Amino acid sequence: MTVRLHVWRVRKRAVPLAFWGMAADRRALRRRAEFVKLLGTGKGSDFGAGKADLTRWAAIVVGDPSVAPPMRGATASCAVTLEPIASRGTWAGRAPFDDGGDAAPPVHAKDGMIAVLTRARLRPRKAPAFWKAIDPVSRALPGADGMICAFGVGEAPVGFQGTISLWRSAADVVRFAYRQPEHAAVVDRTAREGWYAEELFARFRVLDVTGDREVIGWRDRP
Repeated sequence: MTVRLHVWRVRKRAVPLAFWGMAADRRALRRRAEFVKLLGTGKGSDFGAGKADLTRWAAIVVGDPSVAPPMRGATASCAVTLEPIASRGTWAGRAPFDDGGDAAPPVHAKDGMIAVLTRARLRPRKAPAFWKAIDPVSRALPGADGMICAFGVGEAPVGFQGTISLWRSAADVVRFAYRQPEHAAVVDRTAREGWYAEELFARFRVLDVTGDREVIGWRDRP
């Protein structure tokens, strides 16, 4: 299974064109790929309500690697090729990263870069509590050991429902997910409070990164 993350930057004057492309290009892409989601993104590594970056857009495409969004008005772009390791949950009622094959072997730190996708559809009455709870996680993420880049994503450029992050190793992912106090607290509350009407959590091996890495907020420090 081939999964590609496309992220592109547009000038402010091209924002209306980017909005139009989000609506106009969806149907054509769905005819050519197994699964497609066109996404808005957050500012920098921030994620949360009201933190949309209207000059940066993204798409996740599962299927033929030659299929890519038109990226209308793009001035720079980056593409990340991914291989699913594990996926739990659904997105719009589908399990897009589960090909029905054998389970992937365990991933160790030596296996290289890891990408993590989290996505959820919030229950409306639970949303205010959720956004308040994740604010400390948003502040802690940029300083996390092994984090290469991270940004919020959503199927509209407001009310973000997910995050995408790249990490130097699987060990760094585990360290942040289960030992970072703010994130561990959110994981615990998620199970107790039922914030989500639908959720998906997936991990991937990063096979290739092409284009302008600054578009995804790449940082080179260890």
